[in-house]
Amino acid sequence: MDTTRRGILKTAVTAAGAAVTHDFAHAQEQDHDHEHSHQAVPSDPALRVKSLESLLVEKGLVDRAALDALVDTYENKVGPRNGAKVVARAWVDPAYKTRLLADANDAMAEFGFVSRQGDRMVVVENTARVHNLIVCTLCSCYPWSVLGLPPVWYKSAPYRSRSVIDPRGVLREFGLELREDVEVRVWDSTAELRYLVLPERPAGTERLRHCA
Repeated sequence: MDTTRRGILKTAVTAAGAAVTHDFAHAQEQDHDHEHSHQAVPSDPALRVKSLESLLVEKGLVDRAALDALVDTYENKVGPRNGAKVVARAWVDPAYKTRLLADANDAMAEFGFVSRQGDRMVVVENTARVHNLIVCTLCSCYPWSVLGLPPVWYKSAPYRSRSVIDPRGVLREFGLELREDVEVRVWDSTAELRYLVLPERPAGTERLRHCA
């Protein structure tokens, strides 16, 4: 078994996002088909982005260096890899887990992860008896510093409404069928308060170690 830092981070990412990735990929496929049916535009998103960037730079509306810095931030400094580090540390370090659940902002700051949106972070823990579901019923508030930009499905009106009305049904569509004795708790993110779920540690990972 891989006991390196890479190994446990890979496990953390898998536990936190496997179902999300599958659903997001499906949504992208649907969007792709829709574009082919109704738009006469290039099919390659990268080509469209590059064309738009070149036009804006040519007209002096944006600075290319500023764009490069922005891309670098979202490719290398924020995103799910940060959340995976937090989760992996909490799995192997009980003292850190206690700090994380008590004050997520301070605990995440130990990694240098500080929200630029001025919001307060709260970490909620999944257990054998409790499963947590996060939604933003008003818009798409999301913990960018540790999870990156919100996926398309998270911002959709059906997800935002049905997560409150029928959370078990929503989870079932993601491929997760919970036992009846498992309590589902729904948390509503706002501009001032955002959430991160601490997944249960998968069985068989007890020997994995996390290196800061």
